[in-house]
Amino acid sequence: MKSRFITIIISVITVFILSACGGSEIKDAKNWPVADFTFTDQNNNSLGLSDLNGKVWVADFIYTNCPDVCLPMTFNMAKLQDLVKKEKIENIEFVSFSVDPEIDSPEVLTTYAGHFDVDFSNWHFLTGYKQEEIEKFAMDNFKTIVKKPVNNPDVIHQTYFYLVNQEGKIMKLYSGLEDIPFEEIINDIKTLQ
Repeated sequence: MKSRFITIIISVITVFILSACGGSEIKDAKNWPVADFTFTDQNNNSLGLSDLNGKVWVADFIYTNCPDVCLPMTFNMAKLQDLVKKEKIENIEFVSFSVDPEIDSPEVLTTYAGHFDVDFSNWHFLTGYKQEEIEKFAMDNFKTIVKKPVNNPDVIHQTYFYLVNQEGKIMKLYSGLEDIPFEEIINDIKTLQ
């Protein structure tokens, strides 16, 4: 009888400890730090890592002349932005890095984003760097390829959404093109809040 009581007490304590640990961390987090940067957004304003400090953010890599994947990716990110609003999640930003900065001026990015009815209050479309810079920045920080072949208007890039925590560390990546795990992304954002 006494050993059964002790087993029950240990079980209850274990459940409390596990519940206290769960829910506060992202499972299998990447923890890739994003290096400091300062780029130009669609309003021709500077936006850098320091501006995102203390906020959770979701990032992707797109370009306005993209013939295939970028339109659905931006549509999916706009849907994610709407879901975040419905869930009343605050202190979150969305960041789309242009992988074709020579074409994607702030004005071009504003026009492009306007097709998706995005809320610019917390979504920044970034440009203002050289092609080589964004290629290196993407690989060094997001572990993703960005490459504009010579004499080709198309830019090679991957189609992930990246979840970044308040300290500027990439925690997780998700498909941004097909079978987007919206519920998982929302839950992971809430976990980091």
